[in-house]
Amino acid sequence: MSRDQDRVQRFHSGGPWETEVGYSRAIRVGDRVLVSGTTAARGDEPIPDDAGEQARVALETIRRTLENAGAEMTDVIRSRVFVVDLPTNGDAVLAAYGAALRGARPTISTLGVAALVDPRLKVEIEVEAIVGAGTVFEG
Repeated sequence: MSRDQDRVQRFHSGGPWETEVGYSRAIRVGDRVLVSGTTAARGDEPIPDDAGEQARVALETIRRTLENAGAEMTDVIRSRVFVVDLPTNGDAVLAAYGAALRGARPTISTLGVAALVDPRLKVEIEVEAIVGAGTVFEG
């Protein structure tokens, strides 16, 4: 086994797209955890119509994924939020985002996009975390 294989851990949720497309829900390298773009799609469960609820579902999946990889939401240092129809959906998405990540105060990029992989989806969120980074220093 190579040295990289010893230190790279891949995490999967069992979702069909992970196998079909060929990606990992998250990858941990040392103390760094990279979480793939996450939506409200959860197998056979219905996708909520409300953008804020979609963001809450995605963030819950992210929270569980981070915990599986040994991290917490407070360890998130960077995030990217992709929103379909940003002027209409942005406030609800960012309210859900703030409720989940306000304590971590990560960097954020919020982008308006034309569409996501499924036309019912209105938001996709990806994050990066460093295990143990949870203490926030003002400055």
